[in-house]
Amino acid sequence: MKFWSVLVALIALMLVTGLQAADKEVTLKGNIVCGKCTLKETAECSNVLQVKEGDKTVNYYIDDEGKTEKYHSCKPDSMKAATVTGVVTEKDGKKHIKASKVEVTK
Repeated sequence: MKFWSVLVALIALMLVTGLQAADKEVTLKGNIVCGKCTLKETAECSNVLQVKEGDKTVNYYIDDEGKTEKYHSCKPDSMKAATVTGVVTEKDGKKHIKASKVEVTK
């Protein structure tokens, strides 16, 4: 019985440690565009950070308040250069970033 208790405790510790390691903040630089008006990929206006990674442009969907954010623009061809700091996750094959800081370059 004691063996199983220790084993369960070790597994729980490994899971918690693994989750903490996955929650590292990163800083990404790119252009913010509207997910609906510019990319036509979301049902509602949202903010997407487009980052150049080698020859590819990678979209990071910003988990924020969407069109009510002060940096949002619904103009189809508008881009705002920005630096976004936050935790990156992947949902349904798309990269998302939970932003702790968004700085728009003027």
